[in-house]
Amino acid sequence: MERYKGLFITLEGGDGSGKSTIALRLKEILSLKYDILHTREPGGSKIAEEIRAVILDPENTLMDPKTEALLYAASRRQHLTEKVIPALNDGKIVLCERYVDSSLAYQGYARGLGIDYVKKINEMAIDGYYPDLTLYLKIDPEIGLSRLKSRSGKDRLDQESIAFHYAVFKGYEKLIQEDEKRFKIIDAAKDIDAVVESCLEALRERLDV
Repeated sequence: MERYKGLFITLEGGDGSGKSTIALRLKEILSLKYDILHTREPGGSKIAEEIRAVILDPENTLMDPKTEALLYAASRRQHLTEKVIPALNDGKIVLCERYVDSSLAYQGYARGLGIDYVKKINEMAIDGYYPDLTLYLKIDPEIGLSRLKSRSGKDRLDQESIAFHYAVFKGYEKLIQEDEKRFKIIDAAKDIDAVVESCLEALRERLDV
């Protein structure tokens, strides 16, 4: 794979860690100097969003873990080829809420499929397009989930037990141990301004912000 001109940044973390809020703030700041694509997974394009709707539908309680992992990978592939790769080739900064690490933590570790197993599923989907930098918004699952109590329209993953969300937390810790250079750990329990500043500090190693 030839090196693209842009910069691929992902935001990862458990439910309620503030990924969407932080991504919007970072986009606002970075857009003053750079061309930004802000997107999300699962979703980010028409077909990928349709797959997202199936994955997160609260009525799909019978979904098999392998089906779930494959659907995430399919959505990821479509989003990557349709949105992310063209943006990187154009020299843009891609700011993506969730990417392959989410699948490794949620389906690989928390669902018990195995990180290596889910990684193999996704290797075909991502064609070597790993993030240049991953901002991990670290927060205790109980605190994160408490932030979601007022949110309307709970999705299928919101129905999972606290034990599942703690397993996701442990899954992320394992991923970070294996790839410490790519991950930047951000204390997401702080107030939003402090979290944004911590993210900017991490980005300053690569960008003028």
